[in-house]
Amino acid sequence: MDLAAAADRSLPRPVIEAAVEVVAPAGQALRQLAAALAADPGALSRGAPPVAGRLAAELIARGSAALTVPACAACGRTGLPLFRGAGGGGVCQRCRAWQLAAACASCGKVKPTGGRDSSGQPVCEVCRRRDDPGRRRECGACGRLAPVAVRARDGRPDICVNCYQLPEATCSKCQRQRPCAFAATSQPVCPSCTPRATAACARCGQDRPPQARWPEGPVCDPCYTAALRHREPCAACGQVRRLVAPPGPAADTCADCAKIPVTCACGDCGIEDKLYEKGRCARCSLRRRATQLLSAGTGIVAPELTGVLSAVTAARQPRSALNWLRKGAGASLLADVAAGRLAVSHQALDTHPHQRAADYLRHMLTAGGALPPRDEELARAERWLASLLDTIEPAADRRLVQAYATWQVIRRLRASAQRRPRPRTPTAHARNNMHAAAGLLAWLRSGGITLGSCGQADIDQWLRTGPSASLARDFLAWAASRGHCQRLAIPAPARATGAAVSQDQRWALAARLLHDNALDPTDRVAGCLLLLYGQPLSRIAIMTTSQVTGHDSEVHIRLGRHDVPVPGPLATATLQLIHDGRSHRGVGSPPATTWLFPGHLPGRPITPARLGERLRALGIYAQTGRRAALLDLAAQLPAAVTASLLGIHETTAAKWMHQAGGDWTRYAAELARTRSSPTLANTSAR
Repeated sequence: MDLAAAADRSLPRPVIEAAVEVVAPAGQALRQLAAALAADPGALSRGAPPVAGRLAAELIARGSAALTVPACAACGRTGLPLFRGAGGGGVCQRCRAWQLAAACASCGKVKPTGGRDSSGQPVCEVCRRRDDPGRRRECGACGRLAPVAVRARDGRPDICVNCYQLPEATCSKCQRQRPCAFAATSQPVCPSCTPRATAACARCGQDRPPQARWPEGPVCDPCYTAALRHREPCAACGQVRRLVAPPGPAADTCADCAKIPVTCACGDCGIEDKLYEKGRCARCSLRRRATQLLSAGTGIVAPELTGVLSAVTAARQPRSALNWLRKGAGASLLADVAAGRLAVSHQALDTHPHQRAADYLRHMLTAGGALPPRDEELARAERWLASLLDTIEPAADRRLVQAYATWQVIRRLRASAQRRPRPRTPTAHARNNMHAAAGLLAWLRSGGITLGSCGQADIDQWLRTGPSASLARDFLAWAASRGHCQRLAIPAPARATGAAVSQDQRWALAARLLHDNALDPTDRVAGCLLLLYGQPLSRIAIMTTSQVTGHDSEVHIRLGRHDVPVPGPLATATLQLIHDGRSHRGVGSPPATTWLFPGHLPGRPITPARLGERLRALGIYAQTGRRAALLDLAAQLPAAVTASLLGIHETTAAKWMHQAGGDWTRYAAELARTRSSPTLANTSAR
């Protein structure tokens, strides 16, 4: 009683005696309390051992002003039995187990000891259960010896922990049919809806389910992941490591220098990181799984697939690549290629029933050097032509369209692809021409007219069927030159002028792109090229990093025949895009790319359609924005200068100049006044 009274002088002695009588009336409990208070007068404040914690709680309930509710010195939780920890404070049983953790003699991981093996070495709980013969029985599903999750009952066999699955039921929380716990009750709960205990994160303060309980307290999953991947030079050894001591964000010493066991080191590379599977980090797990898939389980990857392996393992987001290997449609085809079940050829991929997955795999194999490249747009146009010909009747019309498509349209596409190598050959106009030819022949046939007997009046009637009817102009010119019909006139479609955004709106959008660092560099650079330099999306999408150069501490972009200077904010965003690259790239993309805007398909740039979607999300519309830019530039520069700087034809530049009302006199006067290009070099002034 004297020891207890000395520990708490805020209560009268009779109250303390009553509290001791409740907590430790006699016997072993009283002796333990006396020994604890004799050995450590501050045991009541620390709450350890448990009998001291119970007495502290009883005294607080009776009005003690000298004591506070004991909390675990490691995780901060209250209301748990506490024990003397390594630092002298009271810790809960779980934290104490981690303080006494040792390397498991079976798996080698540093974990709390669950038992001892026959030689007395510590073994973790998982390995103890796995290696305990008394807990292993033959599974009625897989036939292997394993720990049993459900014992045999009512004629049903034992089910091991590997084969057991929760029964399906309608979750009482999300109302979805899913595997649920308590399926036989009125309140089944699926794993996603199962409530998890929350605690205030010791780092961010958010009330979230803790991913780990470190000495500074519970840590949520985002803070846990960020802490594992944060590395700085150690104050003791100078190595760039994860810092763990003292506990908390102010740590400046690595685990080795602090004499603390390393608990999150990858077993393959040794890097301290968030582990993914079997003691490996996500990067090493990706390398192991990709090697296993590409070697068909032999461990030896064929030489032609080594480039594909390097590209897959170099993914910026290893977990995304792991998900693709696990459930991606192209991954199963890649496994067929590695096993020899699918030939590495364009023909085999063209005839595959899962065409979308086969196309993705084609780009991956081409980028990895396992498959020779080809013009995919041209090949797709040829397949589209074959499907179009199957719908044309009679055979005479089908042969005529086939001859026109083969010797006029496709031949022209091939020549264009060979003359100007580029990632995509434009085929939309060619498809429209072939479709218009088939439509014209079908329309003539429905009126009992053949192409040979067709007259100008018939063509004039055909033009009234719709605006796309004029696309048959190319077909009729070809047919007349081959003697299939007389010369018939179809006027060329008028060039649509369209609307343009106001110059004030254009400059407001450009100012946001130049100065809002929160925007993605892809959107900032692409939007500025559209609004400041009038570049079409089709040309922006296929720009390469070689078009960006530096001269005299300035950044220039080559759009035509000359390098064009860019304003400082745009130069910074462009260099950031080149150095850091886009964050979202497809699995199997080469680590080094020449595209300024790499796309999702491996080795390919972003599509103009996708680029347009990104800009529209910012309120930037390609057609109206580009028209405003070209009108502004054409009003201040002569056609020859505009064409040379922007890479457009001089005739096109002259048309824009006439629409803008510009002339040489205005340009010459401005040039004499400023002695420099007034627009392209000084866009940052806007």
